Amino acid sequence: MISESLLAALMGYALGSVPFGLVLTLLTGKGDVRSIGSGSIGATNVLRTGSKWLAALTLLLDLAKGWLAVWLAWRLFAQPEAMPAAEWGPVPAAALAAVIGHCFPVWLKFRGGKGVATNAGVSFGIAWPIGLAYAITWLAVLGLGRISSVAGMAAVIVPVIAAAVLGYAQFVPVLVVIAVLVLWLHRGNIARLRAGTEPKIGSKK
Repeated sequence: MISESLLAALMGYALGSVPFGLVLTLLTGKGDVRSIGSGSIGATNVLRTGSKWLAALTLLLDLAKGWLAVWLAWRLFAQPEAMPAAEWGPVPAAALAAVIGHCFPVWLKFRGGKGVATNAGVSFGIAWPIGLAYAITWLAVLGLGRISSVAGMAAVIVPVIAAAVLGYAQFVPVLVVIAVLVLWLHRGNIARLRAGTEPKIGSKK
């Protein structure tokens, strides 16, 4: 079980660490996305290049790598219909590692994104209702306030509650760790929110 969890974590990290935002902006001649805005490689910062379709593609790919990490872990290391929940260790390991890989990619000297979209993919990978709850919260808060950081921080708490309510309690600890990590990575955003200087979606600041 330890070796399978380690393999799942390595696989999850490898997938999560693919810096789609940076790759896409470089390939399309938009430059290094890390040199603008927040310096993040996520979709919100990619949007600051002025390309909505590039930001949308980054969002989808960052979400997809989180989903794929969990799905592959299910397929390769777990058979939930034949296993007790206590033996599902490789799947939560892959989920956590995918988000860590996105936030701290070795290829970029451990400076990546903030994990919101990748965590959405992880949530869909665990169970689609959890992912749906995540997406609805994210979109609703974003639509109301148009502040990406607030939407992201609100959304990461939802999978913890949804997993507990929907019978995926074995994932609650790792989802709590992910939520704490994502909130910690938003500490600069929290400071700007308090100061009233946090930019709204679409801003180039």
